Amino acid sequence: MKSTLLSALENSMASFSKGQKKIAAYIMENYDKAAFMTASVLGEKVGVSESTVVRFATELGFKGYPELQKEIQQMIKSKLTAVQRMEVSKNLIGDGDVIRNVLTGDIDLIRQTIEKTSREDFREAVNAINSAKKIYILGVRSSAALASFLAFYFNLVFDSVVLVDTSSASEMFEQMFRIDKDDVCIAISFPRYSKQTVNALRFIADRGATVISITDNEESPMAEYSDHLLIAKSNMASVVDSLVAPLSLINALIVSVTLSRTDEVYNNFNELESIWDSYQVYEKEDSADE
Repeated sequence: MKSTLLSALENSMASFSKGQKKIAAYIMENYDKAAFMTASVLGEKVGVSESTVVRFATELGFKGYPELQKEIQQMIKSKLTAVQRMEVSKNLIGDGDVIRNVLTGDIDLIRQTIEKTSREDFREAVNAINSAKKIYILGVRSSAALASFLAFYFNLVFDSVVLVDTSSASEMFEQMFRIDKDDVCIAISFPRYSKQTVNALRFIADRGATVISITDNEESPMAEYSDHLLIAKSNMASVVDSLVAPLSLINALIVSVTLSRTDEVYNNFNELESIWDSYQVYEKEDSADE
């Protein structure tokens, strides 16, 4: 892997001071660990002061160390193995309050999602969904749970929703081979990005269908094939990615679509309530006099 940042460090090595060379060398050799170190921890690790680390970041053109750190994190998070994720998680959380650390992290991811998601793309995605002849929903591995959640609620609103079964790559394409320009595909993927999803999007884009991607940033491999890109921030909690912010964004998408089709959704739920009641789908509380 030869990212822009690593290339910049390599090309600038000769001009760095002795302390800066130590920082650069450590990042180049241990970027998976450096990505989650504070400036003080990184400085202690390589034997320089915290202020040297901060100055190093600014001389590279970043506003400060946090911006450099985010660049390193973005560079590596789609590359980390499960074992590396466990190591990172141990360093981040250690023996601390796991519940507080994880939930606080999720809250921060939702805040970032509020800031990063384009309201224009969101509105256009809702319009595309409402005008689609058929809606395909695609999510592989951990994203399959999000896809299933979205499909469950969309099936209560729309007549033609297809939750693509991704257990077999060949069958996946067989389920989508009729997709065309009148259809929409909502695809969901987060690091480590699914190659299966990216291949499917290439096929869908070639067929002229509208692609709505729910992913973590503009550099996602899904972006190239997307008509509407919805950003939901995701980060590592351990061997898994936090999908709290993506789920919250999907909730917003469901709510927005529902509110834009109020009469139709009201009629659907009226009929469903009658069916649920007739066939005793839900438990009813016993009346007080029974």
